[in-house]
Amino acid sequence: MKPMRFLLLTTLFLLCDSAFAADSSTVQVKLKIVRDQPYAEPADPRQKVDIYAPHDARNLPVVFWIHGGGWEVGDRTAIQMKPQAFVDKGFVFVSTGYRLLPDVEMATIFRDIAKSFRWVHDHIAEHGGDPNRILVMGHSAGAQLAALLCIDDSYLKAEGLPLTLIKGCVPVDGDTYDVPAIIETAETRRRVHGLAQAKFGHREKFGNDPAKHRDYSAVTHVARGKDIPPFLILHVADHPDTTAQAQRLGAVLKGAEIPARVFAAKETSHSKINENLGLPGDLPTKALFEFVDEVSKKQE
Repeated sequence: MKPMRFLLLTTLFLLCDSAFAADSSTVQVKLKIVRDQPYAEPADPRQKVDIYAPHDARNLPVVFWIHGGGWEVGDRTAIQMKPQAFVDKGFVFVSTGYRLLPDVEMATIFRDIAKSFRWVHDHIAEHGGDPNRILVMGHSAGAQLAALLCIDDSYLKAEGLPLTLIKGCVPVDGDTYDVPAIIETAETRRRVHGLAQAKFGHREKFGNDPAKHRDYSAVTHVARGKDIPPFLILHVADHPDTTAQAQRLGAVLKGAEIPARVFAAKETSHSKINENLGLPGDLPTKALFEFVDEVSKKQE
């Protein structure tokens, strides 16, 4: 073998061996997974939660995750790297399902989320979680549901629970924190460009009652003294609608002196910002875990 070729092969071997050693040094916590826990009686197949925890979990903080899908598709199993990433950080991760449009009305979905949260509060200690330290997160439609649950206290009050149980909220790239604004924005955009209106757009999903549009908007319910938790609002920097909605929610929260950070994720998309959460080197993930660490330290 020629000396130069031998040197190149040796160098390549050492680099690969070094990379393997680096990967081997990252120890993942083994997951204990409990699926299909019903939170209603009788339970629809979607009214269930899946729980991911360390095998030796005890009194750990909890992440309550709400999937997206436009309130009409999606599933609690579409969680990518998030369970492992949060369990590695010392959390119990819960992914909740809920019934979908058009089988139920929008307000029924809100109540499903609150019922699911109630079940988690009542039973998460059995799986090593602390029912008094829960962080609520969600993507897309799940972001709207997360924000509303954490701000409009009427849904948790109906389940006999206070907002104080929620220690932080992370809505990810939602476009409906202000429902009237997104309806007007989307319909105006299509009208001025001479396009037909969407057959099942935001107006159809949220109903035709302007009072309900306001009531279903998280920004409507922001007020001082309500025990609203700190917020990290993640959004795609190049998406005009989710950017405007994130900035709107952030401004309203800050106006009520509620801690809120708005993080614009660059060079990503609506789906990728969700899919990449939990990956090493992902900047939204870095912002997420910085927020989680900050919130957790305040609870110590």
